[in-house]
Amino acid sequence: MQNHFPLWKNILVLTFLVIGILYSLPNLYGNDPAVQLGSSSATPLQQGQANEVEAAIKSAGFTLKAFEFKDGKILARFNNTDEQLKAADLLRDKMSGKATVALNLAPATPAWLNKLGAQPMHLGLDLRGGVHFTLEVDMDSALKQAEERYTNDIRTAFRDAKIRYQSVSKEAAGIKVVLPNEESKVSAVAVLNKDFRNLDLAETGANEFVLTIPERDLREIKKSALGQNITTLRNRVNELGVAEPIVQQQGDSRIVVQLPGVQDTTRAKELLGTTATLEYRLVDVEHDVQSVLNGHEPVGSRLYKDKNGNPVLLKRAVIVTGDQITDASSGLDQDGSPAVFITLDNAGAKKMGKMTQDNIGKPMAVVFIEYKSETKIVDGQKVQHKEKVEKVISVATIRDSFSKRFQTTGLDSPQEARTLALLLRAGALAAPVEIVEERTVGPSLGQENIDQGKMSIIAGFMLVVFFMIVYYRGFGLIANFALIFNVLLLIAIMSILQATLTLPGMAGIVLTVGMAVDANVLINERIREELRHGNSPQTSIFTGYEKAFATILDSNVTHFIVAVLLFAFGTGPVKGFALVLSVGIVTSLFTSVTGTRMLVNWIYGSHRQVEKLSI
Repeated sequence: MQNHFPLWKNILVLTFLVIGILYSLPNLYGNDPAVQLGSSSATPLQQGQANEVEAAIKSAGFTLKAFEFKDGKILARFNNTDEQLKAADLLRDKMSGKATVALNLAPATPAWLNKLGAQPMHLGLDLRGGVHFTLEVDMDSALKQAEERYTNDIRTAFRDAKIRYQSVSKEAAGIKVVLPNEESKVSAVAVLNKDFRNLDLAETGANEFVLTIPERDLREIKKSALGQNITTLRNRVNELGVAEPIVQQQGDSRIVVQLPGVQDTTRAKELLGTTATLEYRLVDVEHDVQSVLNGHEPVGSRLYKDKNGNPVLLKRAVIVTGDQITDASSGLDQDGSPAVFITLDNAGAKKMGKMTQDNIGKPMAVVFIEYKSETKIVDGQKVQHKEKVEKVISVATIRDSFSKRFQTTGLDSPQEARTLALLLRAGALAAPVEIVEERTVGPSLGQENIDQGKMSIIAGFMLVVFFMIVYYRGFGLIANFALIFNVLLLIAIMSILQATLTLPGMAGIVLTVGMAVDANVLINERIREELRHGNSPQTSIFTGYEKAFATILDSNVTHFIVAVLLFAFGTGPVKGFALVLSVGIVTSLFTSVTGTRMLVNWIYGSHRQVEKLSI
């Protein structure tokens, strides 16, 4: 039979329609102003702390719309942004040092849709509001750090090889090495040619020379610093639960950070400007901690505190620092306990190998050092307070000699291992950053953009619907159904993909609405042409769809190629437009051809006697 779909094809189309309705629904419910709290250490927040936070909010007179505690994180929902902002200030003061407090806009999706995995699309900065920063990476500092690292490594190499030297110092021209005699010079050159072959060596006088970092290595250091800073910043903003943050490179030394939904610019600055580093040190087991607490700190040691506030006495000498770690991953050791597997660079591996060989059976600690600025409420005013935070995040016993690759154990849980691996891998900024551009998009402007975008979509939709009904009558109504089906399916797919909708993306939806009826115009004109040739209604329907399909496919494929190229080579808003356009082309092709054919078959199918078509 010509105009008839098998049962499975009808069920398939209806299934897609149901999916389109269900997964586009969450976008109707909007967002709740919320405050999110996460642990500021490797240990997640506990139920007792959640109860404390809830009680503090209620005692301050704020009305909670909902309070959620899940996976060690707290989400408090409020009825308006005014209470949200005041509650966030209260909690930052109360939970200072215990938790990170962030403003958020949490989806108000009903529980039954959440169980189906249905979530709304993320909204971009131009629709949701938020902050945009352009950060300049201090490349001079990155190069100075590299030179200082080489300077220290050269001194260590000379000491290990028992080579006497007068000085190894960092000068404007490079790293200057001065030796006492010719014999020391020959030995020093041999060591440098073996362990520091990548550096350029030039004699500047009798028994002295200057080492410089080659241009290719300088470019690599800058590239590495920029890449590590991007990774670090991305992980930091992810911890705050910001929906679809954008952290991307701009040029050779700049990073663009967009935080949709973040209403507190001060807090965002604190987050991005915080610098941190990591150090491995030996634990001082020769002196009593209690004696140090009483004021008798031994020379060469210093008192720290661990993540639970307990005192730990460590040696002042640093073994390796976080910038010498090239990779870190979490997993389980041979006993099934949580562990972090670490890889060091060559210089770090050499230091670690020598230290562990001499200290088997002794404990070693990982110290996390953070320089952060925090805004506190003092006498009703926001005051920025800068402080240096040092804490021991892990202590483990050295079981055997190791160098380049080793594991850190003694962790409480797999989650703590994952967090420690993240800190080791990207916990420190490779070079300082400075905010050179700052823009704030208010929620009201974002809402205005949304309202205008909705208006343009509705206006375009209604004009197309009106034209199709007037010009094609019954077949126009069928095309309009396909148009509604197409928009639902497009929004559903964008929501399932958790894509970010921006203002250009809304323009893509408007364009898709216009393009969606192109196929039906071609089909309807083909059917009318067949009717004019004297063919029967059934034959005209079948031939019209068959002849129009090749043209429709060709048109959509060429549009899709353009959309893919826009996505591949575009950035930011262009990518958003291209994504919506490419998804819209696929859904339009499906709904305009298959969706309308199913309805036409139901109304004018081969099982019916049809004398005239409403077209």
